[in-house]
Amino acid sequence: MRVSERINGLSLALFQATTRGLGGMSARGTAVTVLVVETGMGPGNAETVLEFATAYARGRKLYLTTTHFHPEHAFGAQVFAGEATFLINRAQAEDLAAKGPGYLDMFKGLGEPVARQLEGVALATPDVVYDDSYDLDLGGRVVRLRATGRAHSKGDQVITVPDAGVMFTGDLVEAGQFAIFPWFPPHDTDVSGIRWIAVMQRLAEQSPRVVVPGHGDIGGPELLADVRDYLQLLRDETWVRRDSAMSEETIKEEVTALMIARHPEWDGQEWIEKGVGCLCAEHVGGPQQRPQGQVDTLTE
Repeated sequence: MRVSERINGLSLALFQATTRGLGGMSARGTAVTVLVVETGMGPGNAETVLEFATAYARGRKLYLTTTHFHPEHAFGAQVFAGEATFLINRAQAEDLAAKGPGYLDMFKGLGEPVARQLEGVALATPDVVYDDSYDLDLGGRVVRLRATGRAHSKGDQVITVPDAGVMFTGDLVEAGQFAIFPWFPPHDTDVSGIRWIAVMQRLAEQSPRVVVPGHGDIGGPELLADVRDYLQLLRDETWVRRDSAMSEETIKEEVTALMIARHPEWDGQEWIEKGVGCLCAEHVGGPQQRPQGQVDTLTE
C-alpha cells in the first residue's frame, strides 16, 4: 500500500521529500540527522509517519517539526516522544498550548471519521523552541526554519532547504484550492489577510525550485504566485465594495461568485467567505487611508 493512501492529510510526495530531501541522503549516505515535517492528523497517522521515518533513518537522529499547530499538521507529535526532538518556533508553541484543546474539540465535531483519527490525542510539548530563526545542520546539509509572523495563523513557520531549492509552506499555500482562512470570531481571529499577502510576497521573492504546500500536490514557484495573486484579488474586490458601504453579506455573495468564476477548478469554496470576513475586519477607512501598495480596484 502506498504511504499516501495510509496517511490522511499527508501526501506521499510530502513525506518522501521530507525524508529524502531534508535527510540529506546521498549516494554516500553522509547525513547524520533526518528531519520530519508534519505528523498527519492523530496518533494513527503519526505512527505510520514515524515507522517510515525510522526505517529510512537507520539509526540516525530524528527531528520533528510542524508548520503550524492545526490538528492535521501537528496533532500526532506525541507519538514521536522519545524518538525524535520536537522543534518549533515560539509563536507556534504558544498557539499549541493556548488553542490546541479548543481546536481538538472543534475538529472532533467535524464528524466520526475525523473524531476517530483524533482519539487518544495528547498535545505534545516541544523539546526545542526558537524565536525567529533556526538553522538545523543535518550533517552536510543545513535546513532553515523561519517564523513568518502572523498570517494563516499567529505561529506559521516555513522550512527551506537552500541547496536543494525546496520550501515547505504549511497552509500558507494550498495547491488547487482556495486559501484556508481560520476566521472564527470571536473565538479565533488571528489570521490576517494583509499580513498573509506580505508573507507571500517575501516567499515568492525567494524563488524556490520546489514548493511543498500544506494541502495538494507539490509544485514549483507558481504555487506561491497563485496564492499571492488570489489573496490580493480577494482583498481588492472586498475592499472596493467595502468602500461603497455595501453590507458584508452582499460583499460575501458577490466576491464568492467572482472567485469561483475565476477559479472554478479549485476546492474549498467555503473558505472564500471566511477570507472576506477577515478582510472586512482589516479594512482601513477609505482609499486615502490605506498603506501604499494596497490598490483600490482590480486591474484586469
